[in-house]
Amino acid sequence: MKTTVFRVVSQGDVSYVASQKAEGGQLAKCVIRLKEFGGSKFGDEYCCTLFGNIAQCKFAEGSLVAASLRFQVHEVNGNCYQEVVANDVVLIGK
Repeated sequence: MKTTVFRVVSQGDVSYVASQKAEGGQLAKCVIRLKEFGGSKFGDEYCCTLFGNIAQCKFAEGSLVAASLRFQVHEVNGNCYQEVVANDVVLIGK
């Protein structure tokens, strides 16, 4: 996992997906776009998925956050896909 300070670029709407582990069988999910803090305008950016309670939190565009990212790869029908999950996001400032 990688924990870094980021600036929030954007955050999508919350949707719900089926989950056997979640109460009520539904798990909140949304996408957040994060850019590494302190870099140039060409700094590294990540499109991350948020799950559960953290997905229901709304982070304003431009806010500073500390986030712990988990990188995974999965294969579907012979194609390889990169997935980035933000396990934890904490608001630092606006």
